[in-house]
Amino acid sequence: MGTKNTTLWILQLFLGIYFVFLGSVHFVLPDGLPSVMNWMYDLGDTTHLIAGVAEILGGLGLILPSVTRIRPELTVYAAGGLIIVMIGAAIWHLTRSETSQIITNGLNIVLLAVVGYGRLRVHPITSKT
Repeated sequence: MGTKNTTLWILQLFLGIYFVFLGSVHFVLPDGLPSVMNWMYDLGDTTHLIAGVAEILGGLGLILPSVTRIRPELTVYAAGGLIIVMIGAAIWHLTRSETSQIITNGLNIVLLAVVGYGRLRVHPITSKT
């Protein structure tokens, strides 16, 4: 396994777990979230539902198609979908002047773009069939 492939796997696993966790928080929304996540209390129920589902499915999509080698191209689509979610989140945080959150969204966009491009062009995973 090459260095590029290993790096992509690490990014996929990290981002996949991160987004499944983040998406799950939208449904649980516990009291006492860290201050950097206080913005979650200001989202409406519909936004929690849409963001939570998108983040959980996107996080799973970053990992499962590649691990199972069943439709591994879906990993690229999951990365693209999560980029769209992060752009929306950055715009929302921009309206609230939450600079640190915008930076986090930007970093996520860059890492997701690396995974998407990496699995599309640099080191695609071949399907089982």
